[in-house]
Amino acid sequence: MNLDHLHCIDLDQPSLEGFRKFISCWLFRDDKLTFVVDPGPLSTIPNLLKELARFGIENLDYILLTHIHIDHAGGAGALLQEFPDAGVICHPQGIRHLIAPEKLWQGSQSVLGRLAAVYGEIVPVPEERINYTESLAAGRIRVFQTPGHAQHHCCYLIDELLFGGEVAGVHCAVEGGIYLRPATPPRFNLEVALDSLQRMIDLQPRTLVIAHHGRVEPAVDYLNIAAKQLKLWVKGVVELADSNTDFSEYEFMDWLLRNDPNFANFGRLAADLQARERYFFGNSLRGMKEYVEQLSAGQRRMLHN
Repeated sequence: MNLDHLHCIDLDQPSLEGFRKFISCWLFRDDKLTFVVDPGPLSTIPNLLKELARFGIENLDYILLTHIHIDHAGGAGALLQEFPDAGVICHPQGIRHLIAPEKLWQGSQSVLGRLAAVYGEIVPVPEERINYTESLAAGRIRVFQTPGHAQHHCCYLIDELLFGGEVAGVHCAVEGGIYLRPATPPRFNLEVALDSLQRMIDLQPRTLVIAHHGRVEPAVDYLNIAAKQLKLWVKGVVELADSNTDFSEYEFMDWLLRNDPNFANFGRLAADLQARERYFFGNSLRGMKEYVEQLSAGQRRMLHN
């Protein structure tokens, strides 16, 4: 694959601390196929359209959604108004929520508060323009359901390039190392998330696009790190919960800084990125806490090993 056909369009939110090189839309264009992955929220569509115009994009074949969270898919309906011939592809569980997004918008407001208001409302996607299929572009793009970060999560493989969404969590570039954080909001299930990661590892992609954020290689190394990290974080939650069920985010972060060499690169992030990561850290922890709380004593003991 010629990676010159792939372009990252950053959708920064200057009004939010640390929201740079975080939300992104990926453009792929060659002489036969043009598509974008995750157009972002409504508030960033004007910037996305400006960048697409700069690349000379007049038509889109597809708008691919890794999942329907507002920062990934909230602007899909608005983008479709500018490219009405494009097909929108998303997980079958997400389709009805984008056709009639009232409940999705209400849920986004409830969970995100002010952040949802900054992102903007969710524009409906016409029913006839949205679909799910396991194969696109005469089989060139393969679609995989990868629940873990969300039940409605998908990954897309074209040649040896995997658009992984948040299957491997959140990534920040740091000099001489890797920073990764699991993205595990409530309704997290470790076994489901690990199965999704393993199926992507089995594909043996060369390049991985991480929605938050960047293009990384070797893809399998990052996917394996993400799998090991999930197991380590759940183990940490079990250990701390066995001593104190009300342990704090600060205590868990301290445990991770001592035990997770990739998350330990947190201290090498710029101050504004640290602030952003602290904001989302609690959401990742809540999902894991809820998962651990429903485990039996025997299951918890197994996670200690």
